[in-house]
Amino acid sequence: MKLNKNSQILFSLVTLLICCFSSAQDISVHDPVMIKQKDIYYLYCTGRGISVFSSKDLKNWNKEPAIFNEKPVWADSVAADFKNHIWAPDISFHNNTYYLYYSVSAFAKNTSAIGVTTNTTLDSKDPAYKWVDHGIVIQSIPNRDLWNAIDPNLTFDENKTPWLAFGSFWEGLKMVKLNPDLLSIAQPQKWHTIAKRKRTFELADANPGDAALEAPFIFKKNGYYYQFLSWDLCCRGKESTYKVVIGRSKNIVGPYVDKDGKLLTEGGGTLVVQGGENYYGVGHNSAYTFDGVDYIFYHGYDVKQNGKPVLIVKELKWDADLWPILIE
Repeated sequence: MKLNKNSQILFSLVTLLICCFSSAQDISVHDPVMIKQKDIYYLYCTGRGISVFSSKDLKNWNKEPAIFNEKPVWADSVAADFKNHIWAPDISFHNNTYYLYYSVSAFAKNTSAIGVTTNTTLDSKDPAYKWVDHGIVIQSIPNRDLWNAIDPNLTFDENKTPWLAFGSFWEGLKMVKLNPDLLSIAQPQKWHTIAKRKRTFELADANPGDAALEAPFIFKKNGYYYQFLSWDLCCRGKESTYKVVIGRSKNIVGPYVDKDGKLLTEGGGTLVVQGGENYYGVGHNSAYTFDGVDYIFYHGYDVKQNGKPVLIVKELKWDADLWPILIE
């Protein structure tokens, strides 16, 4: 079919609009967390210097400047020759300040640390926009620690006491009390194991092991603290077996139990979502209430895009027993 000049121009414009719209939708994401400032949602995720996107509708996303143009000055002391590829951020607003926790690590090693940086605004065009790094909050060292200092999530108990949940593989997921400044561990230290799966005893301490769980996220709702966490294997494209499970507790430090009453520290976990026809695996979620609506955010390895990690946003509802249901 031959098009006249005007038709060709119109066709080109429509094609351009379609491509731009598709590009805005099609963002590659690992480990998404979210926050809203005024009428804009900001998404933070694993990436070079921490990847950032913004949106007004949770559908169309714009790329924002990375948090770190250069790697944190302390990063090489934790993970040698660190390449500024920062993992699994967590964003919170407290006392008129934004706190962004993040992970520095080497894959499959617990040479890891959780750092924190702060800002008074998330709008990169605001003259006050400036991230101030405060360095290491928690560090794990091979053959000393049977836990891994990655995948942080800041949460507060009913007394507004801050706690940091975190962890991946080894001997499970941990929670530790922070000082009110949110920059350091409170003394005397109070540590708790909040989830655990069976690890083969004979494995060397430096081995991450076969107890595949990570990425705790605590969501307070219905008089409970709900602990979302991810099981099995991420970051493997078509071979990913990631899934999200959940347990809950009346106490922020646990014990957390699943829908059948099994302790999360004894391998319990009620399935929330897993891979299927559209995604090879899904996981590393966060959950929030925005404008009275509960949402869950996570990444999935898209079947149609050869296992590319993409953002998935779902609304959360609650059944008669106050367990979450994802709305399609």
